[in-house]
Amino acid sequence: MSYCVNCGVELDGTAEFCPLCQTPVHNPRQPVDGDSPAPFPTERSEVVPVPMWELAVLVSAMLASVAVCCGLLNLFLRTNHIWSLYVIGAAAMLWVFIVPPLLWRKLPLPAATLLDAAAIGLYVLLIAWELDGLEWYLRLALPVTALLALILLVQVLLFQKRRPSILSTMAVVVASIAVFVVGLELLGDLYFHGEWVPSWSLVVLIVAGALEIPLLVVRRVPGLRQEARRRFHM
Repeated sequence: MSYCVNCGVELDGTAEFCPLCQTPVHNPRQPVDGDSPAPFPTERSEVVPVPMWELAVLVSAMLASVAVCCGLLNLFLRTNHIWSLYVIGAAAMLWVFIVPPLLWRKLPLPAATLLDAAAIGLYVLLIAWELDGLEWYLRLALPVTALLALILLVQVLLFQKRRPSILSTMAVVVASIAVFVVGLELLGDLYFHGEWVPSWSLVVLIVAGALEIPLLVVRRVPGLRQEARRRFHM
């Protein structure tokens, strides 16, 4: 067993140079083994990238096989409940999430966000149709999905032109959570009670405001911003 005289790394018997610091290996007691294969490649080469369309076909085949197998199993068992619709809908939703970005690399991020939101809405619609619950879908699930999609779309539009700082990201995330929680309670109260009675969402709103104000102050004051970056390694 040999070690590099310069950096101390353990050397293989076939090494003529240290793989770490390129120092020549001279060990009279153990000549270089020129017959055994080297433990690592001696030539640099790049890994050939996999074509995106092949990966898209593979993902599509996997999701389609799961959907078809569950559909056939549902028919074979002959149950009154069409449980395979949940799996088929989930597979279709995952296909929308994964395959279009692989095939269209230049797909705008806002368009991808709206496409994902539409896939979620259609999946929930499938569940509502199977459970005979189109009323709660139209009055509750669809508005909640639209609210979430709108919040995500606003975030994408805010951050797609330039890379945001950590403070800006935290401020936007906190504000988004507060808006979503208030909207969720509003839609839920209107559906179940017919009127909005703010309660638990106000707690989240107050906490979000207590976090939002220091974040905005730190972001606006250069001295505080530099101190926060130095202390929290941001």
